[in-house]
Order: sequence, then structure tokens, then C-alpha cells
Amino acid sequence: MFDVPAPIKAKDNAAGYSPDFQLERELHGNGFLRVCGIDEAGRGPLAGPVVAAAVVLNPISMPMGLDDSKRLSAPQRLAAFDEILKRADVGIGVAPAQQIDAMNIRAASLAAMAHAVRALPLPAHAALIDGNALPPDLPCPGTCAVKGDQRSLSIAAASIVAKVVRDHMMVRADTLYPGYGFATHKGYPTAEHRAILARIGPCPIHRKSFAPVRAALERRD
Repeated sequence: MFDVPAPIKAKDNAAGYSPDFQLERELHGNGFLRVCGIDEAGRGPLAGPVVAAAVVLNPISMPMGLDDSKRLSAPQRLAAFDEILKRADVGIGVAPAQQIDAMNIRAASLAAMAHAVRALPLPAHAALIDGNALPPDLPCPGTCAVKGDQRSLSIAAASIVAKVVRDHMMVRADTLYPGYGFATHKGYPTAEHRAILARIGPCPIHRKSFAPVRAALERRD
């Protein structure tokens, strides 16, 4: 069994870095040849799923335009997303609102991350996880990297995939549940979303364990 590094702390000025492939190369040097980066999107919204992605990059055929998804515009994310799908192995994990309510958002996010790794077309040998929590049922050795989406190209790629996939799901939700504005705010607690929620109440994809949704349910009842 190979030794997996301890959790990797954020560098003091991590926000100023562009992600690179150093963390992956360190794992490659320890014998882990297929390293996946893992990230999620959608922990903060009042509605919709949390979506996780696992991405294994090919070091000799890197996608262009990789960065923390939060630092990219929507067109840049879509362009990078297309590149990732062409050049990398991708797995997706989804925890819907009902699972979030049953487990809590942290546990559901970690479960989605583990599912994303299991969904890869070929098994990963090791995982780099954005944040400071390791999914309990990860199917391979893993290590956490704080602010990893700003430091690891694999995690940055996963952040892009998770964000784009979730946004597409919320645009679809807008057609299933019209009137909530999901295509615009993607379920996040904007002033517009809160006002709509207070006026017409929640729909089936709202997270009933989240305080604003719970309050809207109580007013309706």
C-alpha cells in the first residue's frame, strides 16, 4: 500500500495562485498513476441538488482554460467544460434535495463526491479533494487540499464540471417548476428567490431543512 500525503494546508496567499499540476505529480511519484481531483457545486442554494465531479487529467493532453470555476465567466466555464470532456475522464455524483434533507448538506456533499469517483470510467488510484473533509466511503486513497481549486488543475477541472452540470440541471428545473427563476439564480438565496419563496412557497426541489424554506413551509401551513 502506498503512503498518501496528509491533508494539504492552504498557502497564505493561495487566492493569488493559478492552479498547477504539482500535487498530482507528487502523487504520481508515489505510485498513484491515476489521480482524480474532486470538487462540488451547490452547497449554499435553497433548492436543487449538490453536484460533485471527479476528473482524471491526462498530463500529455491538458484541457485549456482550467482555473477555479469561481474565477471564470460563464462562457469561459463552458469552453473549459467542453475541453475537459474531450481530454479527461469524468465522473459525476448528485445528491438531490431529499437526500440533503435526510443527511444534512455536508454529509450529502461528501456522499456525492464518493459517488463521482465511483462513476469514473476507470478506477482512480488516489484522489485530491477540495476542502478539509474526506468522504468516508471514498473508493480509493484520498487527501484533502484546502483551497485546492486554486492550486490543483485536477480539482479546478472538477470545480468547472460540477458547476456547469449543476447550472444545466437548474435551467432544466426552471422548465419543470416555472415561476421560481431557477434558470437565473440557480437556487441560490438571492433577494429575488427569497421573495418568490415567501410569496408562493417551496416546490419539490427546495431543501426543506434549510431555514428560509422551513419558514416558508410554516407560513403556508
